Amino acid sequence: MKENGRKQGAMSPCAACKLLRRRCAQDCVFAPYFPADEPQKFASVHKVFGASNVNKMLQELAEEQRRDAVSSMVYEANARVRDPVYGCVGAISSLQQQVNVLQTQLAIAQAEVVHMRMRQYNSTSSSIPPPNNNANNNTNNNNAKSFFSNMGESLWSC
Repeated sequence: MKENGRKQGAMSPCAACKLLRRRCAQDCVFAPYFPADEPQKFASVHKVFGASNVNKMLQELAEEQRRDAVSSMVYEANARVRDPVYGCVGAISSLQQQVNVLQTQLAIAQAEVVHMRMRQYNSTSSSIPPPNNNANNNTNNNNAKSFFSNMGESLWSC
């Protein structure tokens, strides 16, 4: 049975203490967050932030905030290992560019749908003779209004 990343009975050092080659104390601040079976997790955090800085950050936080902080540090450290200059900001920027491209593609596709519907509407309305009086004019205006209102509902409902 494991307790805080260590086996009961024999004291197995956490990943941090194992990497730092020190004895893992009972109250080790790293042990709950860097278990011995996940050594790469601490190795990347240590490489980017340093053990002393991680220790200070964890000591300054309330215990209920530490797990989220460690998760953030691990994410940032892994991003910094992949991209030493930009880290996770580079990943966020890349994703934002993808969102912008997809939004542009969506707007183009929606415009094409409007264009196709207008062509379809024009081809069906071209067989109707042009209006001669005011009553026919109102009917055509109502048809155009209903066309655009129905079209708007289907375009923006996604």
